[in-house]
Amino acid sequence: MHLHQLQILRELGALGSVTAVAEALHVSPSAVSQQLAALQRGVATPLTRRQGRTLVLTAAGEVLAEAGATALDAMAAARNAVDRFEASPAGIVTVSGFLSAAQALFGPLIRELGGGDAPTVRFTDEDVAQSEFPGLTARYDLVLAHRMEHSPPWPRSGIRVVPLAAEPLDVALSPTHALAARTRLAPEEVVGERWVTSRAGYSPDDVLRAIAAVTNRPVDVVHRINDYGVAASVIAAGDVVGMLPRYTSVVADATGVVRRPLTGVSTNRMIDLLARPENLRRRSVRLVAEALERVMATLTA
Repeated sequence: MHLHQLQILRELGALGSVTAVAEALHVSPSAVSQQLAALQRGVATPLTRRQGRTLVLTAAGEVLAEAGATALDAMAAARNAVDRFEASPAGIVTVSGFLSAAQALFGPLIRELGGGDAPTVRFTDEDVAQSEFPGLTARYDLVLAHRMEHSPPWPRSGIRVVPLAAEPLDVALSPTHALAARTRLAPEEVVGERWVTSRAGYSPDDVLRAIAAVTNRPVDVVHRINDYGVAASVIAAGDVVGMLPRYTSVVADATGVVRRPLTGVSTNRMIDLLARPENLRRRSVRLVAEALERVMATLTA
């Protein structure tokens, strides 16, 4: 028993003929007859009877048509409620962000949205490996995610991607380090250094593996630290060098480390918003996504 079958039954009672129902619903008379037959197969009591050359409802058909009208009204009310929900600028929008993006973007996002009818944002920091970001869209309306420029793209099925920025990772050094006097660095100049980097599966470690590949030399990893602020404090001590993102490592800026662009390998990480398609139908979610685009544009400018 389907809603469109109940609608046909109700229209038959109201309009009095299969032909009139077909014209009203913009379908063929045979399609109307087929749907009525399918509905009848699910009910033991006859729903229609012949009256001359026309088909009319039985008493059971009239009862079901009335109940069907109630169901159709409830479905219309439900659709209307969803439409209002999707059109409202207010409401709660959940956002997850990997740590450096959260530090750089969450505060400015609140200021960008302002008050009034703006959405209410609920933040969570989720720093996961690249492969795990798409799965977070099941738990959050918007997911700030990153991947290396040369890595596989995000899944196309069931995920919408809003690109925010291409952020280079730079070599970070103590101001007293001998290489700090250079304006840019090549893999051959840094491969022999002692390094602090992230755990495997994260952007800094991807860059170090690229350095090792192009120089055909192993990289000496001394520390594995995912928090850029902690990594920067270790780098500032002068014992190791590392990779820091150019725009979003705001905590690291307070340590006084210097950054130098690395040539010869791809160091760009793509920062994107991931979302389920149905979530982006909500105006509140789109408003937050658009505000994040503006905040990121300001940060990278």
